[in-house]
Amino acid sequence: MREIVATEHGPKAIGPYSQAIKANGFVFTAGQVALDPATGVIVGSEIKAQTERVLENLKGIVEAAGSSLHKAVKTTVYLKSMDDFAAMNEVYARYFPSAPPGRTTVEVARLPKDALVEIDVVALL
Repeated sequence: MREIVATEHGPKAIGPYSQAIKANGFVFTAGQVALDPATGVIVGSEIKAQTERVLENLKGIVEAAGSSLHKAVKTTVYLKSMDDFAAMNEVYARYFPSAPPGRTTVEVARLPKDALVEIDVVALL
């Protein structure tokens, strides 16, 4: 069984995708960039502000699905520049203070809306 998650606590999809899908005891989020859910505009021009907004968006989405970031088992982080890794990691660590999920981090050529970071999450329900 598969259920679409839609919430005002995360930005509306800017393409043909769902904010998240619940399936088989997991929630799979779409990648989130630093869009303000209220305005649809990118928040911040530096990596720390964008990372915080991304993680707040993800928190809102997984909570709307009935889960939490504490139940995350895997994340993928896409960075525009690996030079931002330490600053992103500093903010990321605040959201996953103990028993953090598995993670992959990669540098990419470009992200939607020219964002500096995009993150997706897989969490237990």
